Amino acid sequence: MEQKKWVVLMVIVFMAEGCYGLSRAQLKKSAQMFKKKCMDKEKVTEDMIGEIEKGKFIEEKPVMCYIACVYQMAQVVKNNKLSYEASMKQVDLMYPPDMKEGAKKSIEKCKDVSKKYKDLCEASYWTAKCIYEDDPKNFIFA
Repeated sequence: MEQKKWVVLMVIVFMAEGCYGLSRAQLKKSAQMFKKKCMDKEKVTEDMIGEIEKGKFIEEKPVMCYIACVYQMAQVVKNNKLSYEASMKQVDLMYPPDMKEGAKKSIEKCKDVSKKYKDLCEASYWTAKCIYEDDPKNFIFA
């Protein structure tokens, strides 16, 4: 429940400032709280997850579960499954205007990847990798 409060608070703060999306730097900074919590929870190191945003996806269960944890913190997991609708909503709320279209296009393209996996960690990992491979320049990850 604490993660939901943080996301809501971030949205309220930025909307109060008149923003309709964050800058890439603001989005990355806000994701740092997700990163720290999920690194501790999943027992991963910076060497294991530090270059996901650059396309370095280490195929190990702790890394997969780290990605799932970040998605859970970002409120894009519903009923223990990735939610296409929630993902699109978060892009609308949080992404910089110039990145929204590309990010949403990649989410659309990769929305069925998670259906191939029963395990949330695996579904999250392969979905994130698909989104990165589709459009690396619009991929942001904690």
